[in-house]
Amino acid sequence: MRWLAGAIAAIALAVVAAGGIASAGAVGPYPELGGCPVFPDPPAGLPAHAPSLPNEAAWNQDISKAPVAANSAATIAYIDSHGGNLLHPDFGSPRAYGFPYAVVGLGQPKLPIHYTAYGDESDRGPFPVPANAPVEGGKSSDGDRHVLTVDRAHCTLYELYRAFPIHNGGAHWNADSGSRWDLRSTALRPDSWTSADAAGLPIFPGLVRYDEVAAGHLEHAIRVTFDSTRDAWVHPASHCAGDTSDPDAPAMGTRLRLKSDYRLGGLSDGARVIAEALERYGMIVADNGSNWYFSGSSDRRWNDENLDQLKRIPGSAFQVVRSAARAHIC
Repeated sequence: MRWLAGAIAAIALAVVAAGGIASAGAVGPYPELGGCPVFPDPPAGLPAHAPSLPNEAAWNQDISKAPVAANSAATIAYIDSHGGNLLHPDFGSPRAYGFPYAVVGLGQPKLPIHYTAYGDESDRGPFPVPANAPVEGGKSSDGDRHVLTVDRAHCTLYELYRAFPIHNGGAHWNADSGSRWDLRSTALRPDSWTSADAAGLPIFPGLVRYDEVAAGHLEHAIRVTFDSTRDAWVHPASHCAGDTSDPDAPAMGTRLRLKSDYRLGGLSDGARVIAEALERYGMIVADNGSNWYFSGSSDRRWNDENLDQLKRIPGSAFQVVRSAARAHIC
């Protein structure tokens, strides 16, 4: 992967020494997580053909041999009839496209969080989210404005939705919702609670991160969105945001994977690494959005021409994996 190695060598790591955070405008490289896991691995004795787990260990579960859901074909047909039918990486370069994140360490000051919409389903602050933490879409964005921060000193993930830094009257963040995740635990959000994402899932563990792809080892499920979703959730999701009661529509938390017989011969470098992860770990439905758009980190080092190879993969190349949990109908 010469283009990956060359890009890494060409760009120096930007870190604020006191807190260890990526600078406010950073779009990669990012600080390392300091040995923190991104949720525990599945139990060592879990058989290869087990259904998708109903807790946060599902992100790290190999589901390449998991059973196919009974309505898999109907769900794929539903998805493709309600939007685009080709895979699409929702990240790239050189602009701030995708999800940026900050990594902080010991001594990072905590700021109050003032919730403006879903405070009753949010974790109470303060959070060690820097006032200059990077915002999805850029500081002037009027979109979802997610803010993701990993505290590597305590292996804790903090995520905010529709977040705005406020400096008048004492520094704090205004946010529609927010969540705290212990990266060493498989615990879920309370049932019916949202998070910084519609499904009540964490965002960070589902991101395709550049350094993983550059190393040739993307070993977790990937966050994906669809135009039309069922008004239901499947654990590890915990919240509904659907627009239909159709049982063939994908519920929040639905797990999909690329079929093992899909030919990867036309893919190279990073695109092939991502496709292999889609076969082994698949995708988890996390929000409403454009069809087959899957998430990655904002990073100036992405090679867009290489990522574009993935846009040739059709939705029909995927299948729905059976979950160990039943769908909760809202």
